[in-house]
Amino acid sequence: MKPPSLTRFAWLSIAAAIATMALKAAAYLLTGSVGLLSDALESLVNLAGALMALAMLSVAARPPDEDHAYGHGKAEYFSAGVEGTLIIVAAASIAVAAVDRLMRPRALEQIGLGLAVSVVASLVNLGVALVLLRAAKAHRSATLQANAHHLLTDVWTSAGVLVGVGAVAVTGWQRLDPIVALAVAANIVFTGGRIVLDSVAGLMDAALPASEITLLRKLLDGYASDGIEYHALRTRQSGARRFVSVHVLVPPDWTVQQGHGLLERIEADIRRALPPVTVFTHLEPLGDPAAMNDQDLHREDAP
Repeated sequence: MKPPSLTRFAWLSIAAAIATMALKAAAYLLTGSVGLLSDALESLVNLAGALMALAMLSVAARPPDEDHAYGHGKAEYFSAGVEGTLIIVAAASIAVAAVDRLMRPRALEQIGLGLAVSVVASLVNLGVALVLLRAAKAHRSATLQANAHHLLTDVWTSAGVLVGVGAVAVTGWQRLDPIVALAVAANIVFTGGRIVLDSVAGLMDAALPASEITLLRKLLDGYASDGIEYHALRTRQSGARRFVSVHVLVPPDWTVQQGHGLLERIEADIRRALPPVTVFTHLEPLGDPAAMNDQDLHREDAP
C-alpha cells in the first residue's frame, strides 16, 4: 500500500509562515519593537524551513529504486538538520539586533495595536503546530516533527516578546524589549540545537527507542516455549520506516520448511506490532558454534 503524501502538511506550514511573517512585520512597523522584529525574522526562517520540508518530504515519498534499495526516507533528516541550523542562524540575527537596541534604546509606538497583530500571528502558528505534531506522530515523520517544534518555538518566542513589550508599556523601561529578545534568542538556540542533534542521530542509524526494543524482545520471547532462541537483534530508522534484523535459532533437526514457516510468522508479528517496518531474519541451528559468532556487532572471522 502506498504511504500517504505528507507534502500537504508542508504546504500548510508554508501558508502559515507567509501569513505570520506579514502580520509580525506589520506589528514591528507599528511599534518599532526589536522584539517584534526578532519575531518577524524567525517567521522568515519558518518559511525557509517549510520550503525545505516540502522538498525533502517529496524526496522521502519516492519508492525504493535500483540505487536506493532501502528507500529515500533519510531525506527527512536533512530537512530537520537544515531547519535546526536555520533556527540557530535566526537566533544569531536576533541577538545582534537586540544588543544594538540595548545600547541604543528607542521608544515604542502603538503598542496595543502591535501586540494585537502579534497575538493573531501566534494563534495561527499554534494551530498549525498542533496539526503538524499530530501528523508527525501518526506518520513518524522527522521533518514534520522538526517543523512543528519550530512553530511551537515561534509561539513561545512570541509570548516572550509580548511580555517584554507589555512590560515596556507598563514600566517605561525601554531596555526590557531587547533583554527579552536576547532571552528569546537563547531559547531558539536550545531548540535548534536539539533538532540538529535529533537529525544527526537519524543519519547515524541510531537504534529504535527503548520502548520499541522492549516490545520486540517481548514478542520474540514469546517463542521461547517452543525451544526457539534469538540473538543479534538490531534496529534503525529511516524517516518513517523502521528496519529490524534478528537471527533466529531453531532445533537442528528442523526442516527448511519448518524454519521458513517460523520466520514468516515472526516477521508478520513484527510488522503488525511496529508498522511501517522492514524485517530481515536469519535462520541458524541451535548448538552450532558458528552461530554464536553473529552476536557481535562486527563479526570478524579468524584468518
